[in-house]
Amino acid sequence: MTQVEQWPVDTRRIHWAWLVAGAAFVTLIGAAGFRAVPSVLIDPLHEEFGWSHATISSAVSVNLVLFGVISPFAAALMDRLGMRRVVAGALVLVAAGSGLTVFMTASWQLLLCWGVLVGVGTGSMSMAFVATVTGRWFVRHRGLVSGILTAAGATGQLVFLPLVAALATDHGWRTPAAVVAIAALAVVPLVLALLRDYPSDVGTTAYGATPDSATADGPVTGSSATRAVRALTSAARTRTFWLLAGGFAICGMSTNGLVGTHFVTAAHDHGMPHTTAASLLAVIGIFDVAGTIFSGWLTDRVDPRLLLGAYYTLRGVSLMILPSLFAPDTEPSMWVFIIFYGLDWIATVPPTVALCRNRFGVSGPVVFGWVFASHQVGAAIAAVGAGAIRDTQGSYDLAWFMAGGLCVVAAALSLAVRPIREPQHPETRS
Repeated sequence: MTQVEQWPVDTRRIHWAWLVAGAAFVTLIGAAGFRAVPSVLIDPLHEEFGWSHATISSAVSVNLVLFGVISPFAAALMDRLGMRRVVAGALVLVAAGSGLTVFMTASWQLLLCWGVLVGVGTGSMSMAFVATVTGRWFVRHRGLVSGILTAAGATGQLVFLPLVAALATDHGWRTPAAVVAIAALAVVPLVLALLRDYPSDVGTTAYGATPDSATADGPVTGSSATRAVRALTSAARTRTFWLLAGGFAICGMSTNGLVGTHFVTAAHDHGMPHTTAASLLAVIGIFDVAGTIFSGWLTDRVDPRLLLGAYYTLRGVSLMILPSLFAPDTEPSMWVFIIFYGLDWIATVPPTVALCRNRFGVSGPVVFGWVFASHQVGAAIAAVGAGAIRDTQGSYDLAWFMAGGLCVVAAALSLAVRPIREPQHPETRS
């Protein structure tokens, strides 16, 4: 193929699947960068504009909802237009949203930039993108690659935090918004150069594919929106979908919605500097890489239901302990929480992707998009709810306890998913 000849890579030694995975990894980190901004800038925006914590959190909430709701439609659109076009356009949209933020003067502009533009852009490159890449390009090591790409999305959001906090402290909150916009644009050339839609586009097959492997390898005709809705209506008739969606909604509440949005402000309430608290979230991101990749490795070997049950239970216990760990300085007990919580941050994604793929076959990525939408709805509820709790009670303690209890519920929902006793036809529903 002409495209292969133009790119100076010896594809006899490097399978194109790894080039696509590498491009997706960098893309997810770049897209996640702007999502690090809100948690650090809640206090600066409150001080400059006088907006309440609930008002600022509502913009984050809109972002989180759109980040999830757009996901299944983006997965279906990738089937029709291709990943490269959709992802490149989404990065431009993220850059526009973050760049326009520096000019805002009213709260509705905050909702438009942080909420709508960035929400739609990042939602087009969310976990459904991970499911699409692994579903098309990998048969062998699917769980492991899912873990690596999932870690990229979450870690990109967290490792940007110290930089964002430092820039906001030294140069004002507008500077990090502009820097992240530039970073998102910088990823676009890489996407255009390396990301390919299907293995057949470069004259190869999915990594580890065999003649009887079920992988998508060509554009899907028809309306993307219709396909996304049909996947939802079909999956919604099953018990499995609602158990996974319910558990993943709680997952979103206890990560992006609560810890990701409010940890820095909660720590500052106890006298900890913003930059120190942001650095702790960055450490969570570092350990999240190891935890999520290890979770992907385990998903290839252990019943995903059991993994989810363990992850949610351990997370719930840690969140209930967290209120007693806050202090002006970082005590050893806080470091234990940061490391432990980092390992568990989004370890839930690889087993959830595996369950969607096993239960819903070739429609798995789109169905997972809807499951992920529930994750973001839960995150949005927690973002606004925790902000309201902070405004009315003066602390976040109740929010941490409630999230911990809900994680135990999520563990029970995950264990209630019926095990698979034998392989199913790709179109079988359970």
